[in-house]
Amino acid sequence: MSRVGRKLIPLPKGVEINSNGHTVSVKGPLGRLEWPLVHNLSVAVADGHVQVNRSGDEPKIRALHGLARAELSNMVIGVTKGYERTLEITGVGYKAQLQGKSLSLNVGYTHPVVYDLPAGVEAKVDKQTIITIKGSDKRKVGQAAADLRAIKPPDVYKQKGIRYAGETLRKKEGKTGK
Repeated sequence: MSRVGRKLIPLPKGVEINSNGHTVSVKGPLGRLEWPLVHNLSVAVADGHVQVNRSGDEPKIRALHGLARAELSNMVIGVTKGYERTLEITGVGYKAQLQGKSLSLNVGYTHPVVYDLPAGVEAKVDKQTIITIKGSDKRKVGQAAADLRAIKPPDVYKQKGIRYAGETLRKKEGKTGK
């Protein structure tokens, strides 16, 4: 049996989980999230804990058992605490501005790059060089941060670009003239 799938998910106060056969919805103070369930998996709520059960022992169902449990755990954390990713912009003249539901980035191109934030994701810009992405869905927050980083990945020679906060880069040496 899957070790991850067997673990119980603690259910904080104010969080409701509803399962209607094919989908599981988690509702909490920060919003509502849904996840589709495979037909051989079921969700049981008892004593303030959530357990994911499986009916078969096929390899595919065993693999999806742990995945479903991890997703439900991420959803419970998302609707109670939320998720956050921080990006840093490094470079002369590089900056970001928030314009409604979109970010305008000046990162060395001839034109500003405009990135529209997905639904359920919020952004905050500090000092024009630090972007904080927040939301209740872990996947959307991570994907939005990855999309922003992909606009101008950090350069290994000059260390310019958009990077995750705390990300360390190995600086490469340039050409040496003789």
